[in-house]
Amino acid sequence: ANISTCFESNGLPKNHNWIDVYNSAQGVLFSTQKGVYRYNYKKDMFYIDTVLGLDYSSSKRWVYPITEDNNSNLWLSSGVEGIFDKETAVAYYKGQGKKYLLKSVPFRKIKDYIIESIYPDFNNVVWFGGFDGLIRFDPKYYNNAPIFLKTILRQVIIGHDSIVFCGVSTTNDAITGISDTLIPKFQYRYNHITFNFSAPFFESPEYVFYQYYLENFDKEWSTWEHIHLKEYTNLYEGQYVFHVRAKNIYNNLSKEATYHFIIKPPVWRTWYAVLIYLVLLASFILMLLKWRAYSYAQEKFKLEYLLAERTEELVKQKERAEDLIANILPKDTAEELASKGHATRKKYKMVTVLFSDVQGFTQIAEHMNPEKLLDELDKFFLQFDIVVEKLGIEKIKTIGDAYMCAGGIPQKNRTNPIDVIMSAIEMQQFMKILRKESVNEWDIRIGIHTGPVIAGVVGSKKFSYDIWGDTVNIASRMESSGKAGEINISEVTHELVKDFFDCEYRGKLPVKYKGEIDMYFVKGIKPELSVNSEGIMPNEEFFKKLQFIRFTDLEETLMNKLDKGLPQNLYYHNIKHTIDVMVQVEIFGLGENVSRDELLLLKTAALFHDSGFLIGYEDHELLSIKIAKDILPQYQYTDQQIKTISEMIFATKFPPSPRTKLEKILCDADLDYLGRADFIPVSQSLFRELYERGKIHSIDEWNKLQYEFIRNHQYYTETARELRNSKKSTKLDELNNLE
Repeated sequence: ANISTCFESNGLPKNHNWIDVYNSAQGVLFSTQKGVYRYNYKKDMFYIDTVLGLDYSSSKRWVYPITEDNNSNLWLSSGVEGIFDKETAVAYYKGQGKKYLLKSVPFRKIKDYIIESIYPDFNNVVWFGGFDGLIRFDPKYYNNAPIFLKTILRQVIIGHDSIVFCGVSTTNDAITGISDTLIPKFQYRYNHITFNFSAPFFESPEYVFYQYYLENFDKEWSTWEHIHLKEYTNLYEGQYVFHVRAKNIYNNLSKEATYHFIIKPPVWRTWYAVLIYLVLLASFILMLLKWRAYSYAQEKFKLEYLLAERTEELVKQKERAEDLIANILPKDTAEELASKGHATRKKYKMVTVLFSDVQGFTQIAEHMNPEKLLDELDKFFLQFDIVVEKLGIEKIKTIGDAYMCAGGIPQKNRTNPIDVIMSAIEMQQFMKILRKESVNEWDIRIGIHTGPVIAGVVGSKKFSYDIWGDTVNIASRMESSGKAGEINISEVTHELVKDFFDCEYRGKLPVKYKGEIDMYFVKGIKPELSVNSEGIMPNEEFFKKLQFIRFTDLEETLMNKLDKGLPQNLYYHNIKHTIDVMVQVEIFGLGENVSRDELLLLKTAALFHDSGFLIGYEDHELLSIKIAKDILPQYQYTDQQIKTISEMIFATKFPPSPRTKLEKILCDADLDYLGRADFIPVSQSLFRELYERGKIHSIDEWNKLQYEFIRNHQYYTETARELRNSKKSTKLDELNNLE
């Protein structure tokens, strides 16, 4: 036979000390201290074995011995150089050219043994021999079932000696041995915690290893260690979960045992401690700010005190000037003067001017102390001021013993002749009382005339509100042509007040450029319009009659507002509709025999019932009531009158719901067009208005709606039914034909 020598160049490992040769069903095996090799005859090269399934990556794994049984299975022992643990295994033969199936688990109990020889016996029994003795392996006694391994927590100790858990349960719930709903909470001083754990497995207990990690503290599982105790110190406050698991000699892994617990924060890190810190910090900052503010305030106070001393007099002077302007000028004129620096002069068509003059003042002045004289004049004029202010009359000026005032400015009205004469009567009555109390024969002449004037402010230094025109001159002539204790009025004024006052004709007065003017003495209020028919104090009937004149002013004012303020696309609810309703309430009211006072309320309600459209379209009735409540008190309407008017307006809200006769009259007047000849054009105007606001969508829908509404509608008053029902039936036929 040829014998050849092989070296490292033939693929053998370097620095190997021994080689054992074994024959097997899949060829010859060469076992070295650095792995098992096979030989390629064609290439004359050794190569590392890949069939047995052993890992030779460390280049330090040896295999010895290797024995083949009658079934071509290979029994072997192996290890890694430098490591005491040995691995005994069997490589089951799977066929020629196929890898062996390597199994080592059944032999892990003998991994501490040094196996020197292996002998496969009959009945599949295998003998392992070594320096420590002889070992017999019989497969039929080997249990291949998985081994159940459990890890339990035996104790949990906080601090150094306080046991809080002593292993009374071996469950693997979220909190081992503790109710799922109860997580123990430990004070911060017990942030030192020790866990004692074990796994009850008694085959080679020295090879039971444990792995653990503390959730919210450790980042990952620990390495496998043969320990039964884990200690954590100086844990921060928070919630923790301790996990531990075990692994036995057969690499069986147990389920985790867990323990939940909470470390409470120390007192100085609790939320209420933080709150106290914040409060203290805020208090400190606040005190600092207050101290700084106090320092600044002291400096500011010193400066302000100096400034206040210097400006106080200026402020007082300004206030006196404003009060003075407010006393000598009308409010609107004073505001215009303050904002623009000048006031626009205005023309008034009907103003009633009053002049009064003390009779025999020159003679009285010659015999009276000047200071006493001025006191007496001041007493007159103070009373006159009270009277004219009460009646809404504007004081113009006083010149010596003369007093001048005018009604109808700056607010225009038609009642100013009556208001001025009422003030004149009160002035004369005051003088009568004064004559009884004084030793001097104080008496005054009063002259009154009504006509156009121009009113405005004259001067740029000392402002003076004044009026100019022939009316002023004629009023002055009326005064000078009068008699002591009498009220002398012109023909023009007489025509305006004759229904309220008894007057006595006294002849003509020649006036330059005007010819002769008739004059009258006012003797008093008409008896039927005065209290106790004495002609001095007006009674309730006087004020009711005066209210109709005020209504004319009210009507003019509100009509101007509606004309200028209503939207252009109100094709139905416009000023024409308001006029129609005012006309109809008067017709229906007279037909229903309402009183004169009730008719005034009806016309006022009709005037205001659609004024809410000045503000908005929705719920305009409520807006109308608001406007009425704001304006009517300015025209001397009582609270009861305003309440009745408001209820009438609200009754027109669709669908109408009148209760009283006046409400029924207003509702009939509001829907009067349903029985009028112009129903079709008026109805089309209402359709257009509603269509543009998206409240109706087609003319057919509108016609059907109108037809149903008219068919179910009934006028509430007998007068309206007599005047409108017949034509309303005709309109129903016309709408029916349109369908």
